[in-house]
Amino acid sequence: MNDVLQIRGLRKSFGRGGRVVHANAGVDLTVAPGQVVGLLGHNGAGKSTLVNQVVGLLRPDSGTVVVDGVDAIARPALARRMVSVQAQANVPITGLSPRTAIELVGRMRGGATGAMRARATELIDALDLGDWAATPSQKVSGGIARLTAFAMTAIVPGRLVVLDEPTNDVDPVRRRLLWGEIRRLADDGAGVLLVTHNVREAERVVDDLVILDHGVVVAADSPGALVRSRAGRLVLEVDLIAGVDPGWLDGDHPVLRGATHASLAVSADRAAEIVAWATARVADDRIERYALSPASLEDIYIDIVSQPEEVAA
Repeated sequence: MNDVLQIRGLRKSFGRGGRVVHANAGVDLTVAPGQVVGLLGHNGAGKSTLVNQVVGLLRPDSGTVVVDGVDAIARPALARRMVSVQAQANVPITGLSPRTAIELVGRMRGGATGAMRARATELIDALDLGDWAATPSQKVSGGIARLTAFAMTAIVPGRLVVLDEPTNDVDPVRRRLLWGEIRRLADDGAGVLLVTHNVREAERVVDDLVILDHGVVVAADSPGALVRSRAGRLVLEVDLIAGVDPGWLDGDHPVLRGATHASLAVSADRAAEIVAWATARVADDRIERYALSPASLEDIYIDIVSQPEEVAA
């Protein structure tokens, strides 16, 4: 089965403040039908620039973008017909209720009125939007507006669905419902490109992760494979006592440290030494408590993007 998105050697640079910024520096990325691919990176990593080139809002300096077999650079209007996009900024729907906006987009994408009414009800129920379905959009919260924007994207999904930070402003309960609907889009046959900087949330739903840093793909694999690639890493979490120096072990320094908590990345071969040190510190009232656990995907992500930056050719 053909990929619904294939990006090869994508490059886009901008002049900024007298210097050249490589927003995308030779990016390769593939999304297959039925797959959720997470595009992960910090703010400014080049994620939105890449999305804008996929949908034809920006022209690459070089490289190829193919959407469901269509050259998106040579034929951007045709390629856009294959794509449903939830942009990072919510679509202004002032004067419309969420239900009306969702149904309207469905009809604009060719759906029959009755079918779109039923599909809108299905999405409203799945996302727990019933209490706001008939409320004018200017009176709903940012989270409800965000969920409405997702439903507008999902009512008649394209072969490729692009979701740019879809969980922004969404409360934790409805966020879980949203992840379920994102997964369902892929299970029903769409390819989903999920753009996010939230590592923990992305891990729940994606099949593969592409990590972008300073415009460069620095890692690409399944979440499990990325974690296994650093199987020798452990993380020590320590609850500190205000004003008390715990006396850190030689060679280990806090990766993150606040007034009452610190996290350290340690190698697995030092586990026994670390536990002995932490146990003694608790007994001596130099720390409150500790926990030693395998590195999470978030820990791996921080480790990857903290490596020295390579200069793009």
